[in-house]
Amino acid sequence: MFKFIDLFAGIGGLRIPFQDIGGECIFTSEMDKYSQLTYQENFGEVPSGDITTIDEKVIPPHDLLLAGFPCQAFSLAGKREGFDDTRGTLFFDVARILDFHQPKAFLLENVKGLKNHDQGKTLQTIIRVLNKMDYNLHIEVLNAKNFGLPQNRERIFIVGFKEMVNFEFPRKCNIKTKLGDILEKEVDGKYTISNKIWKNHKVRKEKAQSKGYGFGYSLFNKESEYTSTISARYYKDGSEILIEQENNNPRMLTPREASRLQGFPADFKIPVSNTQAYKQFGNSVPVNVIKAIAKNMTPFL
Repeated sequence: MFKFIDLFAGIGGLRIPFQDIGGECIFTSEMDKYSQLTYQENFGEVPSGDITTIDEKVIPPHDLLLAGFPCQAFSLAGKREGFDDTRGTLFFDVARILDFHQPKAFLLENVKGLKNHDQGKTLQTIIRVLNKMDYNLHIEVLNAKNFGLPQNRERIFIVGFKEMVNFEFPRKCNIKTKLGDILEKEVDGKYTISNKIWKNHKVRKEKAQSKGYGFGYSLFNKESEYTSTISARYYKDGSEILIEQENNNPRMLTPREASRLQGFPADFKIPVSNTQAYKQFGNSVPVNVIKAIAKNMTPFL
């Protein structure tokens, strides 16, 4: 049994796999009130609020820290070389908690763009700060479509251990994915986009293509191997993932389908409005990828 904390917890996508393999979550932090509601409904606890206001000393000792922190640039007023380099950013709060508690291990998740953010300086600062705390780092970009989910979603993962361990990131599995596997059989007509929205999508795409851009809506069907990346803005018009319908306008995914696209369990409760649900699943992590990472981290916890 190992103990872990869940920071920038969202709706618990990082928590589920580590809990499933025997870990005990002893502290969570998430400031969005709607995400707190979903978290409470599924885990029976309300996360503590804004991590920037929480003293690291009140957080219980733990073996593992999980955090899907937002990506921000670090503006350095002269190199201080320590974790003060990141002061004023949300990574600073991860760093001060790691520095105080010195857990055996951590898993950080972020958008793939972190690699090149601020010409790579952001990631280099993070690496320098973590190395200064004597963590041995493993960094990899993994794609949800390689772990049994029908979604093309690349994310960067940073794993750190205090000890020198023989950790390796999971290799992609050879599970064939098909969007039809996660689509509901019958879907309410309210998910079909209106004539006006469909027309706007087509006009925008034509304009983009005439200028040589690849922007615009993306259409998929049940035979598609995978979709594009679902984002937090999906609730606006569903443009990045539209499902073809015979003799009708395309439709958006339902919140349950969005949940499945991210690998959440079938019994995961969705107590919020569709708008909030789309935001939450769009912001979340692909659970299948975390499962595979958790399996490889467990022997060293």
